[in-house]
Amino acid sequence: MREVDMPGKYDSASVEAGRYDKWVQEKRFKPSGNDKARPYSIVIPPPNVTGKLHLGHAWDTTLQDMLIRQKRMQGFDTLWLPGMDHAGIATQAKVEQRLAEQGLSRYDLGREKFIDQVWDWKNEYASTIKQQWGKLGLSLDYDRERFTLDEGLSTAVRKVFVTLYNKGLIYRGEYIINWDPKARTALSDIEVIHQDDEGAFYHVKYPFVDANDSYDGKNYIEIATTRPETMFGDVAVAVHPSDERYKDLVGKKVLVPLVGREIPIIADEYVDPEFGSGMVKITPAHDPNDFLVGNRHDLERINTMNDDASMNENAGKYNGMDRFEARKAIVADLKSASWMLHIEPIVHSVGHSERTGVQVESRLSTQWFVKMKPLAEQALAMQESDDRVDFYPPRFEGTFTRWMEDIHDWVISRQLWWGHQIPAWYNKQTGAMYVGEEAPEDIENWEQDPDVLDTWFSSALWPFSTMGWPDEDSADFKRYFPTNTLVTGYDIIFFWVARMMFQSKEFTGRRPFNNVLIHGLIRDEQGRKMSKSLGNGIDPMDVIEKYGADALRWFLTNGSTPGQDLNFSYAKMDASWNFINK
Repeated sequence: MREVDMPGKYDSASVEAGRYDKWVQEKRFKPSGNDKARPYSIVIPPPNVTGKLHLGHAWDTTLQDMLIRQKRMQGFDTLWLPGMDHAGIATQAKVEQRLAEQGLSRYDLGREKFIDQVWDWKNEYASTIKQQWGKLGLSLDYDRERFTLDEGLSTAVRKVFVTLYNKGLIYRGEYIINWDPKARTALSDIEVIHQDDEGAFYHVKYPFVDANDSYDGKNYIEIATTRPETMFGDVAVAVHPSDERYKDLVGKKVLVPLVGREIPIIADEYVDPEFGSGMVKITPAHDPNDFLVGNRHDLERINTMNDDASMNENAGKYNGMDRFEARKAIVADLKSASWMLHIEPIVHSVGHSERTGVQVESRLSTQWFVKMKPLAEQALAMQESDDRVDFYPPRFEGTFTRWMEDIHDWVISRQLWWGHQIPAWYNKQTGAMYVGEEAPEDIENWEQDPDVLDTWFSSALWPFSTMGWPDEDSADFKRYFPTNTLVTGYDIIFFWVARMMFQSKEFTGRRPFNNVLIHGLIRDEQGRKMSKSLGNGIDPMDVIEKYGADALRWFLTNGSTPGQDLNFSYAKMDASWNFINK
Protein backbone atom coordinates (compact mmCIF):
# COMPACT_ATOMS: atom_id res chain seq x y z
CA MET A 1 0.00 0.00 0.00
CA ARG A 2 1.51 3.33 -1.14
CA GLU A 3 1.98 5.97 1.51
CA VAL A 4 0.49 9.42 0.82
CA ASP A 5 1.58 12.51 2.66
CA MET A 6 -1.44 14.34 4.03
CA PRO A 7 -1.24 17.86 5.43
CA GLY A 8 -2.02 18.23 9.09
CA LYS A 9 -4.81 20.68 8.31
CA TYR A 10 -7.25 21.02 5.42
CA ASP A 11 -5.63 23.15 2.72
CA SER A 12 -8.50 24.74 0.78
CA ALA A 13 -6.23 26.45 -1.75
CA SER A 14 -4.62 23.22 -2.96
CA VAL A 15 -7.92 21.31 -2.98
CA GLU A 16 -9.77 24.02 -4.93
CA ALA A 17 -6.97 24.77 -7.41
CA GLY A 18 -8.02 23.83 -10.96
CA ARG A 19 -11.01 21.78 -9.82
CA TYR A 20 -13.69 24.22 -10.99
CA ASP A 21 -12.10 24.77 -14.41
CA LYS A 22 -12.02 20.97 -14.85
CA TRP A 23 -15.74 20.71 -14.03
CA VAL A 24 -16.57 23.43 -16.56
CA GLN A 25 -14.39 21.89 -19.29
CA GLU A 26 -16.04 18.52 -18.74
CA LYS A 27 -19.51 20.15 -19.09
CA ARG A 28 -20.53 18.82 -15.66
CA PHE A 29 -23.06 21.64 -15.17
CA LYS A 30 -25.09 21.21 -18.36
CA PRO A 31 -28.57 19.63 -18.37
CA SER A 32 -28.44 15.84 -18.65
CA GLY A 33 -30.25 15.70 -21.99
CA ASN A 34 -32.35 12.83 -20.62
CA ASP A 35 -35.86 13.55 -21.86
CA LYS A 36 -37.30 10.98 -19.44
CA ALA A 37 -35.84 12.76 -16.40
CA ARG A 38 -37.96 15.40 -14.66
CA PRO A 39 -36.72 18.93 -15.47
CA TYR A 40 -35.68 21.27 -12.66
CA SER A 41 -34.60 24.84 -13.42
CA ILE A 42 -33.41 27.96 -11.64
CA VAL A 43 -32.52 31.31 -13.21
CA ILE A 44 -29.90 33.25 -11.28
CA PRO A 45 -31.02 36.69 -10.01
CA PRO A 46 -28.77 38.63 -12.39
CA PRO A 47 -26.14 40.67 -10.53
CA ASN A 48 -25.66 44.25 -11.70
CA VAL A 49 -22.54 44.93 -13.76
CA THR A 50 -21.81 47.88 -11.48
CA GLY A 51 -19.03 46.16 -9.60
CA LYS A 52 -17.92 43.02 -7.83
CA LEU A 53 -20.10 40.51 -6.04
CA HIS A 54 -20.70 41.06 -2.32
CA LEU A 55 -21.52 38.67 0.52
CA GLY A 56 -25.24 38.94 -0.25
CA HIS A 57 -24.59 37.52 -3.72
CA ALA A 58 -22.50 34.74 -2.15
CA TRP A 59 -25.36 33.82 0.21
CA ASP A 60 -28.00 33.95 -2.52
CA THR A 61 -26.06 31.84 -5.02
CA THR A 62 -24.86 29.30 -2.43
CA LEU A 63 -28.50 28.48 -1.61
CA GLN A 64 -29.23 28.04 -5.32
CA ASP A 65 -26.17 25.84 -5.82
CA MET A 66 -27.26 23.58 -2.95
CA LEU A 67 -30.68 23.14 -4.56
CA ILE A 68 -29.41 22.52 -8.08
CA ARG A 69 -26.67 20.08 -6.98
CA GLN A 70 -29.12 18.10 -4.87
CA LYS A 71 -31.59 17.82 -7.76
CA ARG A 72 -28.78 16.89 -10.15
CA MET A 73 -27.69 14.05 -7.85
CA GLN A 74 -31.31 12.90 -7.54
CA GLY A 75 -31.43 12.39 -11.31
CA PHE A 76 -33.36 15.49 -12.36
CA ASP A 77 -32.57 17.16 -15.69
CA THR A 78 -31.23 20.36 -14.12
CA LEU A 79 -30.62 23.79 -15.61
CA TRP A 80 -29.13 26.66 -13.63
CA LEU A 81 -29.04 29.59 -16.01
CA PRO A 82 -26.56 32.42 -15.34
CA GLY A 83 -26.70 36.04 -16.45
CA MET A 84 -26.21 39.68 -15.54
CA ASP A 85 -28.24 42.88 -15.49
CA HIS A 86 -27.24 46.08 -17.31
CA ALA A 87 -28.58 48.07 -14.28
CA GLY A 88 -29.26 51.28 -16.20
CA ILE A 89 -29.03 54.14 -13.71
CA ALA A 90 -26.53 52.42 -11.39
CA THR A 91 -24.06 51.49 -14.13
CA GLN A 92 -24.39 54.83 -15.94
CA ALA A 93 -23.70 56.62 -12.64
CA LYS A 94 -20.51 54.57 -12.16
CA VAL A 95 -19.22 55.38 -15.65
CA GLU A 96 -20.12 59.06 -15.29
CA GLN A 97 -18.20 59.11 -12.00
CA ARG A 98 -15.16 57.61 -13.74
CA LEU A 99 -15.42 60.23 -16.51
CA ALA A 100 -15.77 63.04 -13.95
CA GLU A 101 -12.40 62.02 -12.49
CA GLN A 102 -10.99 62.78 -15.97
CA GLY A 103 -12.80 66.13 -16.10
CA LEU A 104 -15.37 64.84 -18.63
CA SER A 105 -19.14 64.37 -18.76
CA ARG A 106 -21.29 62.14 -20.95
CA TYR A 107 -22.29 65.25 -22.91
CA ASP A 108 -18.64 65.82 -23.85
CA LEU A 109 -18.56 62.37 -25.47
CA GLY A 110 -22.05 62.25 -26.98
CA ARG A 111 -24.45 59.34 -26.71
CA GLU A 112 -22.74 56.83 -29.00
CA LYS A 113 -19.22 57.21 -27.57
CA PHE A 114 -20.55 57.27 -24.02
CA ILE A 115 -22.39 53.98 -24.57
CA ASP A 116 -19.13 52.50 -25.92
CA GLN A 117 -17.54 53.46 -22.59
CA VAL A 118 -20.32 51.73 -20.67
CA TRP A 119 -19.90 48.55 -22.73
CA ASP A 120 -16.20 48.61 -21.83
CA TRP A 121 -17.20 48.88 -18.16
CA LYS A 122 -19.68 46.02 -18.57
CA ASN A 123 -17.10 43.73 -20.17
CA GLU A 124 -14.59 44.49 -17.42
CA TYR A 125 -16.95 43.75 -14.54
CA ALA A 126 -18.75 40.84 -16.21
CA SER A 127 -15.37 39.13 -16.47
CA THR A 128 -14.72 39.77 -12.78
CA ILE A 129 -18.15 38.45 -11.76
CA LYS A 130 -17.63 35.23 -13.74
CA GLN A 131 -14.29 34.70 -12.00
CA GLN A 132 -16.04 35.18 -8.65
CA TRP A 133 -18.77 32.67 -9.59
CA GLY A 134 -15.94 30.22 -10.22
CA LYS A 135 -14.31 30.96 -6.85
CA LEU A 136 -17.65 30.24 -5.16
CA GLY A 137 -17.90 26.94 -7.08
CA LEU A 138 -21.29 27.65 -8.66
CA SER A 139 -22.51 24.89 -11.00
CA LEU A 140 -23.82 27.19 -13.75
CA ASP A 141 -24.42 26.34 -17.41
CA TYR A 142 -22.29 29.08 -19.02
CA ASP A 143 -23.37 28.08 -22.53
CA ARG A 144 -26.77 29.61 -21.70
CA GLU A 145 -25.47 32.82 -20.08
CA ARG A 146 -27.65 35.88 -20.80
CA PHE A 147 -27.43 39.65 -20.40
CA THR A 148 -30.42 41.99 -20.15
CA LEU A 149 -29.19 44.00 -23.14
CA ASP A 150 -28.36 41.07 -25.42
CA GLU A 151 -30.19 40.67 -28.71
CA GLY A 152 -32.68 38.04 -27.57
CA LEU A 153 -33.75 39.92 -24.47
CA SER A 154 -33.99 43.17 -26.43
CA THR A 155 -36.44 41.46 -28.79
CA ALA A 156 -38.53 40.36 -25.80
CA VAL A 157 -38.51 43.87 -24.30
CA ARG A 158 -39.74 45.47 -27.54
CA LYS A 159 -42.45 42.81 -27.90
CA VAL A 160 -43.72 43.44 -24.37
CA PHE A 161 -43.65 47.23 -24.70
CA VAL A 162 -45.53 47.28 -28.02
CA THR A 163 -48.09 44.71 -26.86
CA LEU A 164 -48.86 46.63 -23.66
CA TYR A 165 -49.02 49.89 -25.61
CA ASN A 166 -51.48 48.44 -28.15
CA LYS A 167 -53.64 47.14 -25.27
CA GLY A 168 -53.73 50.62 -23.71
CA LEU A 169 -51.65 49.47 -20.72
CA ILE A 170 -48.68 51.69 -21.61
CA TYR A 171 -49.33 55.38 -22.10
CA ARG A 172 -47.41 58.65 -22.31
CA GLY A 173 -48.43 61.71 -20.35
CA GLU A 174 -47.43 64.72 -18.29
CA TYR A 175 -47.51 63.95 -14.58
CA ILE A 176 -45.69 64.65 -11.36
CA ILE A 177 -42.90 62.13 -10.97
CA ASN A 178 -39.92 61.55 -8.67
CA TRP A 179 -36.90 63.26 -10.20
CA ASP A 180 -33.23 62.59 -9.45
CA PRO A 181 -31.47 65.92 -10.17
CA LYS A 182 -28.00 64.37 -10.06
CA ALA A 183 -28.69 61.55 -12.54
CA ARG A 184 -31.27 63.83 -14.27
CA THR A 185 -33.81 61.07 -14.63
CA ALA A 186 -37.24 59.99 -13.43
CA LEU A 187 -37.48 57.42 -10.63
CA SER A 188 -40.26 55.04 -9.65
CA ASP A 189 -41.73 55.26 -6.13
CA ILE A 190 -39.72 52.27 -4.92
CA GLU A 191 -36.43 53.82 -6.07
CA VAL A 192 -36.96 56.58 -3.49
CA ILE A 193 -35.63 56.01 0.03
CA HIS A 194 -37.22 58.14 2.75
CA GLN A 195 -35.06 59.32 5.64
CA ASP A 196 -35.46 61.84 8.43
CA ASP A 197 -33.83 65.18 7.59
CA GLU A 198 -33.64 68.40 9.59
CA GLY A 199 -35.82 71.09 8.05
CA ALA A 200 -38.25 73.83 8.99
CA PHE A 201 -41.76 75.12 8.58
CA TYR A 202 -41.48 78.65 7.20
CA HIS A 203 -44.57 80.64 8.21
CA VAL A 204 -45.14 83.32 5.57
CA LYS A 205 -47.64 86.16 5.07
CA TYR A 206 -49.76 86.01 1.89
CA PRO A 207 -51.49 89.44 1.78
CA PHE A 208 -55.01 89.95 0.44
CA VAL A 209 -55.26 91.62 -2.95
CA ASP A 210 -58.31 93.64 -1.89
CA ALA A 211 -57.37 96.05 0.89
CA ASN A 212 -60.87 95.60 2.35
CA ASP A 213 -60.39 91.85 2.87
CA SER A 214 -59.07 90.51 6.15
CA TYR A 215 -58.99 87.42 8.31
CA ASP A 216 -58.86 87.45 12.10
CA GLY A 217 -58.26 91.18 11.97
CA LYS A 218 -55.22 90.87 9.69
CA ASN A 219 -54.74 91.87 6.06
CA TYR A 220 -53.02 88.57 5.26
CA ILE A 221 -53.30 84.82 5.73
CA GLU A 222 -50.55 82.66 7.19
CA ILE A 223 -49.11 79.85 5.05
CA ALA A 224 -46.55 77.35 6.35
CA THR A 225 -44.22 75.64 3.88
CA THR A 226 -41.12 73.47 4.13
CA ARG A 227 -40.00 74.55 0.65
CA PRO A 228 -40.10 78.32 0.11
CA GLU A 229 -38.11 77.88 -3.14
CA THR A 230 -41.28 76.49 -4.79
CA MET A 231 -43.33 79.64 -3.99
CA PHE A 232 -42.79 80.87 -7.55
CA GLY A 233 -44.95 77.97 -8.72
CA ASP A 234 -47.86 78.74 -6.35
CA VAL A 235 -51.17 79.10 -8.19
CA ALA A 236 -53.73 78.89 -5.35
CA VAL A 237 -54.30 78.53 -1.62
CA ALA A 238 -56.68 75.72 -0.60
CA VAL A 239 -58.92 75.15 2.43
CA HIS A 240 -61.30 72.29 3.21
CA PRO A 241 -64.89 72.91 1.99
CA SER A 242 -66.35 72.16 5.44
CA ASP A 243 -63.87 74.27 7.39
CA GLU A 244 -66.09 76.91 8.99
CA ARG A 245 -63.11 79.15 9.77
CA TYR A 246 -62.43 79.91 6.13
CA LYS A 247 -65.74 79.54 4.28
CA ASP A 248 -65.97 83.31 3.75
CA LEU A 249 -62.47 83.45 2.27
CA VAL A 250 -63.14 81.06 -0.64
CA GLY A 251 -63.07 83.04 -3.87
CA LYS A 252 -60.93 85.85 -2.50
CA LYS A 253 -57.39 86.46 -3.79
CA VAL A 254 -54.00 86.83 -2.17
CA LEU A 255 -50.56 87.80 -3.45
CA VAL A 256 -47.58 85.45 -3.58
CA PRO A 257 -44.77 87.22 -1.64
CA LEU A 258 -41.70 88.26 -3.65
CA VAL A 259 -43.62 87.36 -6.84
CA GLY A 260 -46.64 89.67 -6.68
CA ARG A 261 -48.85 87.22 -8.60
CA GLU A 262 -52.53 87.10 -7.65
CA ILE A 263 -53.81 83.62 -6.73
CA PRO A 264 -57.30 82.51 -5.58
CA ILE A 265 -58.35 80.82 -2.35
CA ILE A 266 -60.17 77.61 -3.32
CA ALA A 267 -61.95 74.79 -1.47
CA ASP A 268 -60.81 71.20 -1.93
CA GLU A 269 -61.29 68.05 0.14
CA TYR A 270 -57.58 67.20 -0.11
CA VAL A 271 -56.83 69.72 2.66
CA ASP A 272 -56.64 68.34 6.20
CA PRO A 273 -58.31 71.01 8.39
CA GLU A 274 -56.64 69.49 11.49
CA PHE A 275 -53.09 69.89 10.16
CA GLY A 276 -51.37 73.21 10.82
CA SER A 277 -53.53 76.20 10.01
CA GLY A 278 -55.76 74.19 7.65
CA MET A 279 -54.54 76.30 4.73
CA VAL A 280 -52.08 75.02 2.13
CA LYS A 281 -50.46 76.59 -0.89
CA ILE A 282 -51.05 74.72 -4.16
CA THR A 283 -48.02 74.22 -6.42
CA PRO A 284 -49.12 71.75 -9.14
CA ALA A 285 -45.73 71.46 -10.87
CA HIS A 286 -43.88 70.51 -7.65
CA ASP A 287 -46.13 68.28 -5.57
CA PRO A 288 -48.14 65.15 -6.54
CA ASN A 289 -51.15 66.03 -4.38
CA ASP A 290 -51.14 69.64 -5.58
CA PHE A 291 -50.99 68.31 -9.15
CA LEU A 292 -54.28 66.46 -8.60
CA VAL A 293 -55.86 69.52 -6.95
CA GLY A 294 -54.72 71.60 -9.91
CA ASN A 295 -56.35 69.16 -12.34
CA ARG A 296 -59.65 69.35 -10.45
CA HIS A 297 -59.65 73.16 -10.52
CA ASP A 298 -58.02 73.67 -13.93
CA LEU A 299 -55.06 75.52 -12.43
CA GLU A 300 -51.90 76.59 -14.25
CA ARG A 301 -48.74 74.50 -13.80
CA ILE A 302 -45.61 76.60 -13.28
CA ASN A 303 -42.32 74.69 -13.17
CA THR A 304 -39.66 76.69 -11.30
CA MET A 305 -36.65 74.35 -11.62
CA ASN A 306 -34.32 72.99 -14.28
CA ASP A 307 -33.54 69.28 -14.51
CA ASP A 308 -30.46 69.71 -12.28
CA ALA A 309 -32.64 71.31 -9.55
CA SER A 310 -31.31 74.80 -10.19
CA MET A 311 -33.93 77.54 -10.36
CA ASN A 312 -35.19 78.55 -13.82
CA GLU A 313 -36.50 81.77 -15.38
CA ASN A 314 -39.82 81.45 -13.51
CA ALA A 315 -37.90 82.05 -10.26
CA GLY A 316 -37.08 85.65 -11.15
CA LYS A 317 -33.82 86.97 -9.71
CA TYR A 318 -33.02 83.53 -8.26
CA ASN A 319 -32.72 82.09 -11.77
CA GLY A 320 -29.65 79.81 -12.02
CA MET A 321 -29.20 79.33 -8.27
CA ASP A 322 -29.03 75.84 -6.72
CA ARG A 323 -32.33 74.98 -5.02
CA PHE A 324 -30.86 75.00 -1.50
CA GLU A 325 -28.88 78.19 -2.05
CA ALA A 326 -32.06 79.75 -3.45
CA ARG A 327 -33.92 78.67 -0.32
CA LYS A 328 -31.43 80.55 1.88
CA ALA A 329 -31.65 83.67 -0.29
CA ILE A 330 -35.46 83.57 -0.44
CA VAL A 331 -35.74 83.17 3.34
CA ALA A 332 -33.40 86.13 3.83
CA ASP A 333 -35.46 88.26 1.43
CA LEU A 334 -38.75 87.25 3.07
CA LYS A 335 -37.31 88.34 6.41
CA SER A 336 -36.03 91.67 5.13
CA ALA A 337 -39.38 92.43 3.46
CA SER A 338 -41.25 91.49 6.66
CA TRP A 339 -43.13 88.65 4.94
CA MET A 340 -41.65 86.00 7.27
CA LEU A 341 -43.68 85.50 10.45
CA HIS A 342 -41.51 82.84 12.11
CA ILE A 343 -39.45 79.72 11.39
CA GLU A 344 -40.24 76.45 13.16
CA PRO A 345 -37.42 73.82 13.10
CA ILE A 346 -38.65 70.29 12.38
CA VAL A 347 -37.37 66.82 11.49
CA HIS A 348 -39.34 65.35 8.60
CA SER A 349 -39.23 62.41 6.19
CA VAL A 350 -37.63 63.38 2.87
CA GLY A 351 -37.20 61.23 -0.24
CA HIS A 352 -33.69 60.51 -1.51
CA SER A 353 -32.56 58.72 -4.65
CA GLU A 354 -31.70 55.10 -3.96
CA ARG A 355 -28.81 55.31 -6.44
CA THR A 356 -27.25 58.77 -6.11
CA GLY A 357 -28.36 59.66 -2.58
CA VAL A 358 -29.50 63.18 -3.47
CA GLN A 359 -32.81 64.64 -2.33
CA VAL A 360 -35.50 63.80 -4.87
CA GLU A 361 -37.68 66.50 -6.42
CA SER A 362 -41.35 66.08 -7.32
CA ARG A 363 -41.28 67.38 -10.87
CA LEU A 364 -43.79 67.85 -13.66
CA SER A 365 -42.57 65.80 -16.58
CA THR A 366 -43.72 63.95 -19.69
CA GLN A 367 -43.00 60.26 -19.13
CA TRP A 368 -44.09 56.75 -20.15
CA PHE A 369 -46.20 54.77 -17.67
CA VAL A 370 -47.57 51.25 -17.25
CA LYS A 371 -51.22 51.14 -16.17
CA MET A 372 -50.81 48.76 -13.25
CA LYS A 373 -54.25 47.97 -11.87
CA PRO A 374 -55.32 45.36 -14.50
CA LEU A 375 -51.93 43.63 -14.32
CA ALA A 376 -51.94 43.62 -10.51
CA GLU A 377 -55.46 42.21 -10.34
CA GLN A 378 -54.46 39.42 -12.72
CA ALA A 379 -51.42 38.53 -10.59
CA LEU A 380 -53.48 38.53 -7.38
CA ALA A 381 -56.07 36.26 -9.01
CA MET A 382 -53.25 33.88 -10.04
CA GLN A 383 -52.40 33.47 -6.36
CA GLU A 384 -55.91 32.14 -5.77
CA SER A 385 -55.48 29.48 -8.48
CA ASP A 386 -53.64 26.17 -8.82
CA ASP A 387 -50.92 28.07 -10.72
CA ARG A 388 -49.95 30.09 -7.65
CA VAL A 389 -46.41 30.94 -6.56
CA ASP A 390 -45.60 29.57 -3.10
CA PHE A 391 -43.48 31.79 -0.84
CA TYR A 392 -41.09 30.36 1.75
CA PRO A 393 -41.41 31.52 4.51
CA PRO A 394 -45.13 31.99 3.69
CA ARG A 395 -45.39 35.34 5.51
CA PHE A 396 -43.60 37.07 2.65
CA GLU A 397 -46.58 36.55 0.37
CA GLY A 398 -48.17 39.32 2.44
CA THR A 399 -45.46 41.74 1.26
CA PHE A 400 -46.33 40.89 -2.35
CA THR A 401 -50.09 41.14 -1.76
CA ARG A 402 -49.97 44.49 0.04
CA TRP A 403 -47.89 46.08 -2.69
CA MET A 404 -50.14 44.77 -5.48
CA GLU A 405 -53.30 45.91 -3.69
CA ASP A 406 -51.91 49.43 -3.17
CA ILE A 407 -50.39 49.71 -6.65
CA HIS A 408 -49.68 52.94 -8.52
CA ASP A 409 -48.98 53.34 -12.22
CA TRP A 410 -45.34 52.57 -12.93
CA VAL A 411 -43.20 55.29 -14.54
CA ILE A 412 -40.95 53.27 -16.87
CA SER A 413 -39.06 55.96 -18.84
CA ARG A 414 -35.63 57.08 -17.70
CA GLN A 415 -33.65 60.06 -18.99
CA LEU A 416 -30.54 57.93 -19.42
CA TRP A 417 -28.45 56.72 -22.35
CA TRP A 418 -27.59 53.21 -21.11
CA GLY A 419 -30.48 50.82 -21.48
CA HIS A 420 -33.29 49.69 -23.80
CA GLN A 421 -34.22 52.77 -25.83
CA ILE A 422 -37.99 53.20 -25.97
CA PRO A 423 -39.40 51.80 -29.26
CA ALA A 424 -41.33 54.96 -30.14
CA TRP A 425 -40.54 57.37 -32.98
CA TYR A 426 -41.79 60.90 -33.74
CA ASN A 427 -42.24 62.19 -37.27
CA LYS A 428 -39.93 65.17 -37.86
CA GLN A 429 -42.51 66.96 -40.06
CA THR A 430 -45.89 66.12 -38.50
CA GLY A 431 -44.96 65.18 -34.93
CA ALA A 432 -46.98 61.98 -35.28
CA MET A 433 -45.92 59.09 -33.02
CA TYR A 434 -45.21 55.53 -34.15
CA VAL A 435 -44.70 52.65 -31.69
CA GLY A 436 -43.36 49.37 -33.07
CA GLU A 437 -40.97 46.49 -32.56
CA GLU A 438 -38.97 47.69 -35.56
CA ALA A 439 -38.08 51.22 -36.70
CA PRO A 440 -40.21 52.93 -39.40
CA GLU A 441 -39.12 52.16 -42.97
CA ASP A 442 -38.52 55.81 -43.90
CA ILE A 443 -36.34 56.21 -40.82
CA GLU A 444 -34.76 59.48 -42.05
CA ASN A 445 -38.12 61.19 -41.42
CA TRP A 446 -38.38 59.94 -37.85
CA GLU A 447 -36.59 60.53 -34.55
CA GLN A 448 -36.58 57.89 -31.81
CA ASP A 449 -37.62 58.77 -28.27
CA PRO A 450 -34.29 59.42 -26.48
CA ASP A 451 -35.38 57.88 -23.17
CA VAL A 452 -34.61 54.33 -22.07
CA LEU A 453 -36.69 51.90 -20.04
CA ASP A 454 -36.42 51.33 -16.32
CA THR A 455 -33.99 48.46 -15.63
CA TRP A 456 -36.74 46.50 -13.88
CA PHE A 457 -38.80 46.48 -17.09
CA SER A 458 -36.34 44.06 -18.73
CA SER A 459 -35.45 42.10 -15.58
CA ALA A 460 -39.19 41.50 -15.01
CA LEU A 461 -39.05 39.25 -18.10
CA TRP A 462 -35.97 37.33 -16.91
CA PRO A 463 -37.49 33.86 -16.21
CA PHE A 464 -38.97 33.53 -19.71
CA SER A 465 -36.93 35.89 -21.91
CA THR A 466 -33.78 33.94 -20.95
CA MET A 467 -35.48 30.73 -22.12
CA GLY A 468 -36.02 31.99 -25.67
CA TRP A 469 -39.42 33.75 -25.38
CA PRO A 470 -41.08 35.27 -27.43
CA ASP A 471 -40.29 32.15 -29.48
CA GLU A 472 -42.66 29.81 -27.64
CA ASP A 473 -41.30 26.90 -29.70
CA SER A 474 -37.87 27.40 -28.11
CA ALA A 475 -36.70 24.07 -26.69
CA ASP A 476 -35.63 25.60 -23.37
CA PHE A 477 -38.89 27.54 -23.00
CA LYS A 478 -40.94 24.40 -23.59
CA ARG A 479 -38.84 22.24 -21.26
CA TYR A 480 -37.70 24.48 -18.40
CA PHE A 481 -40.40 27.15 -18.05
CA PRO A 482 -41.96 27.83 -15.60
CA THR A 483 -38.80 27.57 -13.52
CA ASN A 484 -38.94 25.66 -10.25
CA THR A 485 -37.43 27.92 -7.59
CA LEU A 486 -36.40 31.54 -7.30
CA VAL A 487 -34.01 32.42 -4.48
CA THR A 488 -33.82 36.08 -3.51
CA GLY A 489 -33.79 38.57 -0.63
CA TYR A 490 -36.90 40.05 0.95
CA ASP A 491 -35.76 43.57 -0.04
CA ILE A 492 -36.64 43.08 -3.72
CA ILE A 493 -40.02 41.34 -3.47
CA PHE A 494 -41.74 44.48 -4.79
CA PHE A 495 -38.86 45.61 -7.05
CA TRP A 496 -38.50 42.32 -8.89
CA VAL A 497 -40.51 39.31 -7.68
CA ALA A 498 -43.89 41.02 -8.08
CA ARG A 499 -42.98 42.38 -11.51
CA MET A 500 -41.87 38.98 -12.77
CA MET A 501 -45.16 37.53 -11.54
CA PHE A 502 -47.49 40.00 -13.30
CA GLN A 503 -45.46 40.10 -16.52
CA SER A 504 -45.22 36.31 -16.69
CA LYS A 505 -48.95 35.92 -16.16
CA GLU A 506 -49.70 38.56 -18.80
CA PHE A 507 -47.35 37.20 -21.49
CA THR A 508 -47.10 33.44 -20.90
CA GLY A 509 -50.35 32.81 -19.05
CA ARG A 510 -48.31 31.03 -16.35
CA ARG A 511 -46.49 31.71 -13.11
CA PRO A 512 -42.78 32.41 -13.66
CA PHE A 513 -41.62 29.98 -10.94
CA ASN A 514 -43.27 27.47 -8.62
CA ASN A 515 -41.57 28.59 -5.42
CA VAL A 516 -39.79 31.63 -3.99
CA LEU A 517 -37.24 30.99 -1.26
CA ILE A 518 -36.70 34.25 0.63
CA HIS A 519 -33.57 34.99 2.65
CA GLY A 520 -32.61 38.08 4.62
CA LEU A 521 -29.81 40.62 4.32
CA ILE A 522 -26.24 40.03 5.45
CA ARG A 523 -25.06 42.58 7.99
CA ASP A 524 -21.88 43.31 9.89
CA GLU A 525 -21.10 41.95 13.36
CA GLN A 526 -23.06 44.80 14.99
CA GLY A 527 -26.13 44.16 12.82
CA ARG A 528 -25.56 47.20 10.60
CA LYS A 529 -26.15 47.14 6.87
CA MET A 530 -22.89 46.84 4.96
CA SER A 531 -22.11 50.00 3.02
CA LYS A 532 -19.23 52.03 1.61
CA SER A 533 -20.11 54.99 3.82
CA LEU A 534 -19.68 52.86 6.97
CA GLY A 535 -16.61 51.11 5.54
CA ASN A 536 -17.87 47.78 6.91
CA GLY A 537 -18.19 45.81 3.67
CA ILE A 538 -16.62 42.35 3.47
CA ASP A 539 -15.30 41.01 0.16
CA PRO A 540 -16.29 37.33 -0.16
CA MET A 541 -13.14 36.69 -2.18
CA ASP A 542 -11.03 37.79 0.79
CA VAL A 543 -12.95 35.36 3.01
CA ILE A 544 -12.41 32.53 0.51
CA GLU A 545 -8.71 33.38 0.32
CA LYS A 546 -8.41 32.91 4.08
CA TYR A 547 -10.90 30.13 4.83
CA GLY A 548 -11.81 28.48 1.51
CA ALA A 549 -15.12 28.42 -0.37
CA ASP A 550 -16.62 25.52 1.60
CA ALA A 551 -16.14 27.23 4.96
CA LEU A 552 -17.81 30.41 3.66
CA ARG A 553 -20.68 28.45 2.12
CA TRP A 554 -21.19 26.48 5.34
CA PHE A 555 -21.33 29.69 7.39
CA LEU A 556 -23.80 31.34 4.96
CA THR A 557 -26.19 28.39 4.91
CA ASN A 558 -25.94 27.46 8.58
CA GLY A 559 -26.04 30.86 10.25
CA SER A 560 -29.64 32.01 9.87
CA THR A 561 -33.23 30.79 9.65
CA PRO A 562 -35.14 31.39 6.37
CA GLY A 563 -36.15 35.00 5.84
CA GLN A 564 -34.00 36.33 8.71
CA ASP A 565 -30.93 38.57 8.46
CA LEU A 566 -27.46 37.17 9.02
CA ASN A 567 -24.64 38.93 10.89
CA PHE A 568 -21.17 38.22 9.51
CA SER A 569 -18.57 37.31 12.11
CA TYR A 570 -14.95 36.23 11.80
CA ALA A 571 -15.39 34.21 15.01
CA LYS A 572 -18.16 32.26 13.29
CA MET A 573 -15.95 31.90 10.21
CA ASP A 574 -13.27 30.36 12.44
CA ALA A 575 -15.86 27.88 13.69
CA SER A 576 -16.91 27.09 10.12
CA TRP A 577 -13.31 26.45 9.11
CA ASN A 578 -12.85 24.13 12.10
CA PHE A 579 -15.93 22.17 11.03
CA ILE A 580 -14.68 21.90 7.44
CA ASN A 581 -11.25 20.83 8.76
CA LYS A 582 -12.88 17.92 10.62
